[in-house]
Amino acid sequence: MVRRRLASLVCLPVLLGAKPARAIEDVILQVPLLDFDFTVRLSELENPETLWQGSSDLAELNRASRGVVGRHLREIFDKPLPVQTRQVVSQAVGTPLLEQVILAVSALGHVQGLPPDPTGQDLNVVLNAASRTGELTLYTVLRAIPGQSVTVDLPRALMDLQRIAAQQRLATALVDSRPPVSVSPSLSSPGPRPVRRRVMEVPTRHRPLPLEVVMLEPEGEGEGRLVVISHGLWDSPESFEGWAAHLASHGFRVALPLHPGSDAVQQRAMLSGETSPPAPEELRLRPLDVSAVIDALKARSVVVIGHSWGATTALQLAGTAPSSRRLIERCGDRTDPERNLSWVLQCSFLGSADRAGLADQRVLAVAAVSTPLRLLFDYGSLQTMHARALLVSGSRDWVVTPDPEAMQVQTVASAQGHQLVVAKGGDHFNLRGPAGGNGGPLRALLLAWVQTAFAAGDRSRPSLQAPPLLAPQGWGSSELPLVAAP
Repeated sequence: MVRRRLASLVCLPVLLGAKPARAIEDVILQVPLLDFDFTVRLSELENPETLWQGSSDLAELNRASRGVVGRHLREIFDKPLPVQTRQVVSQAVGTPLLEQVILAVSALGHVQGLPPDPTGQDLNVVLNAASRTGELTLYTVLRAIPGQSVTVDLPRALMDLQRIAAQQRLATALVDSRPPVSVSPSLSSPGPRPVRRRVMEVPTRHRPLPLEVVMLEPEGEGEGRLVVISHGLWDSPESFEGWAAHLASHGFRVALPLHPGSDAVQQRAMLSGETSPPAPEELRLRPLDVSAVIDALKARSVVVIGHSWGATTALQLAGTAPSSRRLIERCGDRTDPERNLSWVLQCSFLGSADRAGLADQRVLAVAAVSTPLRLLFDYGSLQTMHARALLVSGSRDWVVTPDPEAMQVQTVASAQGHQLVVAKGGDHFNLRGPAGGNGGPLRALLLAWVQTAFAAGDRSRPSLQAPPLLAPQGWGSSELPLVAAP
């Protein structure tokens, strides 16, 4: 009988075949302090009230616990998972980060009877089948996974779901307690400039091959004001060309470098076994990529925007130095209540963190969207930054959860004039602005931030009790309500 751990980052596409011979029928529930497991039919979980009225050992245990077991099962199997709609699935499917989080949250054990001959199909078929009702639950995911049976660790399942909910609670309370920022057409609508797109190559000393850089520029513009957008892990410039086109239509030159050691091409090579996961050294190389682009375009002042790992890159360039201190202290504790999926990435930087402080004084300001930072940066280094930072987090982000990755930084950051904006209903994928779109829900916010930073010039530098750069209104979104932290 084939038996594999579900928490594997690389193996999930291998485990989920395109045409499974059979779907899971039995769910084996592991309960602590007992020397045996409970097996139930997956179909029984569709209407567990019938199960509780029966005479099985599990039904007897539920009655003995006065319904506690039943309530926990209902919470685990029926509660919507962090990936809640097929729209999110279509945006995120195929990324190993999504695959890992689905496994970590929903499988939590072993699947028996998986096909030994992999087809290489990714998670799209399973997740679309599981989300046909409009939301994903553990029950719908298990029903769609091929295999014979699944073993679920009930305490771990409940703990992980409760931990994700707790890490979103502060952000949810914030967006529910404050009115969203108003929407101004002057910021959310496209600008008057036609936009041209081109691809250039930038030679560097730190990479064996030239960097590929996508440029979006306003027609008729000379040197202009430069914005650089850094993509996240296993992503590409294409996911952010909507941001770039919106900024370019308002008169800015925008450069989107492809980071070759951690982009979508590297991901495909890794999953096919042709290369290893991104090396810790990429933490140091990515800021060098951005600085090389600034050199090539001869810019004297720049605003850098980043998403996920790209946001970490932006903070490095702004003068926030990574450190191994928290990585050493906390990466080994898998029960840490603040642990979230981004710690998988942050902990991989242990070998390079102390050598990755690469500030670039030409950077006036940065916008860091969904940034992993809790372990990687000492909060005291925020006080030594030379560039102002805008942090953006989604209230439903389950990859880089708003607390502790953003919410805990606010008190320290605001004292230096840095700002935090939370998108109500935002997750790790729907805040992006892919090519061909209107720039997504953050287009007005990013435009307002870039305009204000360039207008302020050196006055945008952080300082004790510096006033906020963002105006209180106008940069909101009609797609996802945006709220500024006090």
